[in-house]
Amino acid sequence: MTYGFQLLARDGAARTGAITTAHGAIATPAFMPVGTAATVKAMTPEAVRETGADIVLANTYHLMLRPGAERLARLGGLHDFMHWQRPILTDSGGFQVYSLSDLRQLDEAGVTFKSHIDGSEMHLSPERSIEVQHLLDADITMAFDECTPFPATEAVAAASMQLSMRWAERCRAAFVARPGYALFGIVQGGMYPDLRAESAARLLQIGFDGYAVGGLAVGEGQALTFSTLEGTVPHLPADRPRYLMGVGRPGDIVGAVQRGIDMFDCVMPTRSGRTGQLFSPRATLNIRNARHADDPRPVDADCRCPLCRHYSRGYLHHLFRAKEILGAMLATWHNLTHYQDLMASLRAAISRGSLEAFAAEHARLATMGDIDPV
Repeated sequence: MTYGFQLLARDGAARTGAITTAHGAIATPAFMPVGTAATVKAMTPEAVRETGADIVLANTYHLMLRPGAERLARLGGLHDFMHWQRPILTDSGGFQVYSLSDLRQLDEAGVTFKSHIDGSEMHLSPERSIEVQHLLDADITMAFDECTPFPATEAVAAASMQLSMRWAERCRAAFVARPGYALFGIVQGGMYPDLRAESAARLLQIGFDGYAVGGLAVGEGQALTFSTLEGTVPHLPADRPRYLMGVGRPGDIVGAVQRGIDMFDCVMPTRSGRTGQLFSPRATLNIRNARHADDPRPVDADCRCPLCRHYSRGYLHHLFRAKEILGAMLATWHNLTHYQDLMASLRAAISRGSLEAFAAEHARLATMGDIDPV
């Protein structure tokens, strides 16, 4: 299957479409569950698919450290290794290296850092990042970049962005083109519209199969995220997917879709599930709270996930209090289902031309809070 992106409908700046890859199609707007170390935590691949996910994200940095890219290739690549015969996108490792700021040395060649596992010294260059992602057999490979810190002066953001653009050119040269596989570039530039425009122009000149907006979800807040998107997305081509990295909360996703974003990833639904935070249209519930102990109702009566179809809030509260693994599994399944149902609703609203009404109702429900406890 060849790689491609087809636009199916528009509603304002929002779009719905389909990405085709070597391992199947992805309906957009799409949310990618995060499977950092070749697993979506507390979920089987079959369960992830049942939530409605078309694609998952895995991470270059973590997998090159353990079990190792060459070993993974010998074992058949990520699809066979993790039993997920659907599309996979791999983060280049740039954000993880950014988070190791006190353990890294960055220069034109790449980044030298110490492994968080055993302290051994490692080097990650644009070429090695692309090579690792090739060995992993990622359907969508991400260019290696430096995540610009926040806050940053314009001079710091400019230098960081320009380094990422030089690295992007090296990533393009290193990428091995083959049917069904794609390479995405990443727009940087901090919170400065002129730098974002310059970055987008440079990436278009190099030429990529899709374009990500990086350097957000680093503490800038929703208003600044949205204004940065408004200054960036118009510079990106309409015939390529647009990916907002690391976002986010349901309200963030709705707002970003309204501004023309097609793809998302975030650890929030899985991490929140493991800590007993559950999403619903009206509230985020902390199932550990004592008020849920005697509650016979489901978390969300309208949800199709196994938790809501078969178990009560009282039971889930018990599982978390007893530190039973099933609690994290059911809560994660629920949260990922909630996110996938949100994406399906966004796609349907765009197709109907009713996205603004959907977004207004989504925001209204979010302000109401949970229904009164029994």
